[in-house]
Amino acid sequence: MGAPFKDRFSSAPSAYRRYRPAYPATLFTYLASLTARHDAAWDCATGNGQCAAALAGHYERVFATDASREQLSRAIMARNVSYSVSDARRSGLGGRSVDIVTVAQALHWFAGEAFYDEVRRVLKPGGVVAAWTYHLPTVAPEIDRIVHRLYHDVLGDFWEPEIRHIETGYRELPFPFEEIAVPAFGLTANWTLTELRGHIRTWSAAAVRKNRFGTGIPEDVLSGLLEAWGDDRSKRRIEWPLVLRAGRVA
Repeated sequence: MGAPFKDRFSSAPSAYRRYRPAYPATLFTYLASLTARHDAAWDCATGNGQCAAALAGHYERVFATDASREQLSRAIMARNVSYSVSDARRSGLGGRSVDIVTVAQALHWFAGEAFYDEVRRVLKPGGVVAAWTYHLPTVAPEIDRIVHRLYHDVLGDFWEPEIRHIETGYRELPFPFEEIAVPAFGLTANWTLTELRGHIRTWSAAAVRKNRFGTGIPEDVLSGLLEAWGDDRSKRRIEWPLVLRAGRVA
């Protein structure tokens, strides 16, 4: 049946919704161009519904599922989006019922034959599956050095094995579909330091460390970020490398 659900995001669903970067509209326009029909989409591991709400502008119905009831309690509402609590391997959807399956920043947690069998079951013939991820933010050299130190040295022992797939850009992740050559997409935001700090606090390793020691990000790291940033009310451009993999069922 696969590994049990590792719940690293239910403790602060509001922060997850507020401090995760928005995916570019061009990504969803491109994904919609890959499917002949636009009747239905399944957004698996939807989290706060960011991806589901964007798909709603391209598909008549969007079924959005997540194993975390707390995350769904803060999900973005849209007229044609239906949210439900379910495991990624058991969607509850009918066979051959959707045109596309999407997984945003989550496939590394449950990639495996049980999930891929479910994708094959629910997709229409020729349907598309698309998954994407992003890694560390890039701001400026003096800030990036602190973020890298935090990631590798402070939180290094708290990252779970699945995170290696983000680090390798999903290149080593099983993806048993007829792969589609995809264009590059950028993921950017204009954030204050408060927003960047909030984003870092949503990292899964920060949640693991907080559960163990009572604090996720040490104060010296936060003060170092403030010193490097300058005026914490000023906004800076932040970029993440966005990696997309897409394929079709036979």
